[in-house]
Amino acid sequence: MLNSIKGSLNCLYVVFAFISALLLGALKGVIFGPIAALVLIIGNVGVILGLFPYHVAWTVYTLVKTNRFDVPLKITLLLALPVFFGIWLGLGIACSVLLGAGYGFFTPWVSTFEAFRQDTESGKFWHCIVDGTWDTVKTSCTVVRDFADFCNHSYPLYLKDLRKDSDETRTLRFVHIPACIAVGLIGLLVEIPLYTIIAIVKSPYLLFIGWYRLLHDLISREGPFLETACIPIAGLTILLWPLVVVGSILFAIFSSIFVALYGAVVVYQERSFRRGAAYVVAMVAEFDEYTNDWLYLREGSILPKPRYRKKMFSHSMEFSVRRSRSTGSKLNAASTEAPAMLMPALAPSRSVREVIQEVKVVQMWEHMMKSCEMRGRLLMDAKVILPADLIEWSREKRNSETTIIGIGLPAYSFLRTLFHSIRAGSDGFLLFDGVEVNHLNRPQDRLLDWFFQPIMVLKEQIKAINLGESEMRFLEKVVLCGSDTKRMEAWDNGCEVPQDPIRAAQMQGISRRLTGMTRNISMIPTYRRKYQQVVKDLISYSLEKEGSSKSNSMRSVASVDAV
Repeated sequence: MLNSIKGSLNCLYVVFAFISALLLGALKGVIFGPIAALVLIIGNVGVILGLFPYHVAWTVYTLVKTNRFDVPLKITLLLALPVFFGIWLGLGIACSVLLGAGYGFFTPWVSTFEAFRQDTESGKFWHCIVDGTWDTVKTSCTVVRDFADFCNHSYPLYLKDLRKDSDETRTLRFVHIPACIAVGLIGLLVEIPLYTIIAIVKSPYLLFIGWYRLLHDLISREGPFLETACIPIAGLTILLWPLVVVGSILFAIFSSIFVALYGAVVVYQERSFRRGAAYVVAMVAEFDEYTNDWLYLREGSILPKPRYRKKMFSHSMEFSVRRSRSTGSKLNAASTEAPAMLMPALAPSRSVREVIQEVKVVQMWEHMMKSCEMRGRLLMDAKVILPADLIEWSREKRNSETTIIGIGLPAYSFLRTLFHSIRAGSDGFLLFDGVEVNHLNRPQDRLLDWFFQPIMVLKEQIKAINLGESEMRFLEKVVLCGSDTKRMEAWDNGCEVPQDPIRAAQMQGISRRLTGMTRNISMIPTYRRKYQQVVKDLISYSLEKEGSSKSNSMRSVASVDAV
């Protein structure tokens, strides 16, 4: 009897909390949503339109300057540029509007429900009121800044890498130029309407199967419904699931544009108009088969799927959703095919505790920045890094990656982390606070997939060559100073130059790979914003040291005068 009364009270509490959070979140969305939406829309659209002339000039200059493409391929890309820049303008502005409206209204709503994860009742009440208000507006400003960093910093760096001399030149015959253009246009005319039709026809299945899965978890108390504090959040998911379905349809239309344009790449790679046309037909069937796998419908597709590659991966390897999770990293590295569609996962969901046990991307970012700041201070104390280096880097227009601050310091910090992980016998690598990141608990993030496996490979390479202490010191010096021989000679860290040319070549190769990884990571907009704060903190640290040294010298002078 007592248990039934407690169960009824818990149910009433959950219902009351859900309704209250629903109304409060909607109120905050109406008040703060328009402000955040305007910041996002005006900021992102302003960045797109303001930098558009520079993007065109940078891209045209790069295509003319680079030696990676021959003349026919350059002409093809220059002819295709108006199409790509038109897509950039249209999709960029449209996505900015949709993102601004969705983020501005739904973030305060979701933040209100997230407050139920607080431990105390007073904390829940306070966070229900406060969360999702001005922090939503501040985050929208951060998003605009990161987007501006990508457009004004990362994209020019990509183009700069493309302008570097290369031994390999991609070629294209003039006879294939009309074929590339024709297949691209045919793909747009075929893929966009058919992808749209397939997504709309199958959207009711996605709607009801998703509701069925969520309601099943609610009744059986599985997945997101395992903890009572998270039931309101899961209830909001059930309520907003139709919007997820609509978003999937819009993403299908969005992705079909790039899938269609990829047909021109197939013509270039296969040197065949027929294979490009076969790709256009086959990708419709692949998309139909892909969505069938996600929705647990009949296997395969009734649509024709002609062969468009001389060597192709089988469907069971390339597009099977049920097996792609276990072999995802291998497929990402091996497959070069166009993406089909992003569908919301309908597999049995994990519990909130299982998700919390994962190392978060934010936690890894914080470790990386904290490690850079800590080791930067040690290098400043050793007079290896000077305050002038920090000021010079912060004043440069695009923060050149060639300086000891731009690439050397983060690469050095990351190398020290790898050394520490190897010494500790870790299967992954150890964060600043002692948390180990490995294949089991790493964040399930597509962006992180591009870096995690290469990092693990680099760690195993360092471990395999079994560096001595002096060799480690030498590798640290090479990574930090790069090609600046004067700085290398000035830093006496107790290392000895390897006499074995093979060992020296191995360490130079590791240094180049680590520097390349760091340069790629530095192109991520979030990284640039956080690293600028690290440089500012190091400058403040140098000013504090200078001030304390001056005060100590003044005290000593005063004591001498007193004597």
